[in-house]
Amino acid sequence: MATNCYLVATAPGEECIVVDPGIGVVDRLAAVLEEHRLRPAAVLLTHGHLDHVYSVTPVCGAHGVAASVHTDDRYRLRDPASLLAPELRDMFLQQFTEPWREPDDVVELADGQRLTIANLDVEVLHAPGHTEGSVMFAIPGAPEGTSGGGELSATVLSGDVLFAGSIGRTDLVGGSDADMRRSLREKVWPLDDATLVLPGHGPATTIRQERATNPYLRDAAEVSA
Repeated sequence: MATNCYLVATAPGEECIVVDPGIGVVDRLAAVLEEHRLRPAAVLLTHGHLDHVYSVTPVCGAHGVAASVHTDDRYRLRDPASLLAPELRDMFLQQFTEPWREPDDVVELADGQRLTIANLDVEVLHAPGHTEGSVMFAIPGAPEGTSGGGELSATVLSGDVLFAGSIGRTDLVGGSDADMRRSLREKVWPLDDATLVLPGHGPATTIRQERATNPYLRDAAEVSA
């Protein structure tokens, strides 16, 4: 399903955060951890859709860490496949036969919560619309070598709230167009232009770029104005 999984660390050889371990990432994740000598300290989930959480239990179990998800999406970890549309669920179950098991240790997150994990300061931004408990994770600073027409001062892992040129769909179980518009207006639009955006699908972008070109974000801001 072309979901992006991210590892965030201050440097090689340190602890790290794993964000959204989706379908088929276990071996690749293990290789990257070994290559950069990283040790997972936590798994953070931007929301509870199956393509973002499929590998959460084996990853958490392998490293003895908790999975963190917003309170409003906690229920999705009990059986995420059951929340798919019937045709998607049937297709998925034909391809993936491993029985689902939710993580042993789940931490529930709240809007505005500030976490310190792996020497990283992470702020939880609740941004419902794609799901009830969709969040973005905001971290000061940006990886070396990234740019977007200027100096970047922060990073947001936006999940399926914001993509390059688009947004997450709102017609799935728990989605809401009104909530998405509000999240874009109140949580995304105020972010600084010099923010790197790492979305749940597709390429990285910046708030500067999305403010100028993303029709959904601009429409939400214009409605507010």
